[in-house]
Amino acid sequence: MQALNVLGAALVPCSYDPLTGFYRDGCCKTDAHDAGSHVICAKVTQEFLDFSLTVGNDLSTSRPAYRFSGLKAGDRWCLCARRWHEAFQAGVAPPVVLESTHERALDFVALEHLQAYALTKSM
Repeated sequence: MQALNVLGAALVPCSYDPLTGFYRDGCCKTDAHDAGSHVICAKVTQEFLDFSLTVGNDLSTSRPAYRFSGLKAGDRWCLCARRWHEAFQAGVAPPVVLESTHERALDFVALEHLQAYALTKSM
């Protein structure tokens, strides 16, 4: 079965460099094994990375055992839907790539909120 994005179309890959996704396949695919729902493709900002660190999730430090090189501002990454929503509530949510954000994100975040943070081509 083909995964769909929040716009109802086929899910587009988020990033191959860094290699993202719960399954490290470049896509924000999900299933029952993905307890964190890594479904929102975002272009992380330094403000978001700093926020994530303050709430206990260091996304900047490399962790080779998990095939994770650490993120820097400008990288695209499949974020946990709840973390993105927390950042949204705190006013520091990073821009979102709607075409690469899995439809399951709508279980956690309103489409209008995602659209308000949609990445534009100039970003």
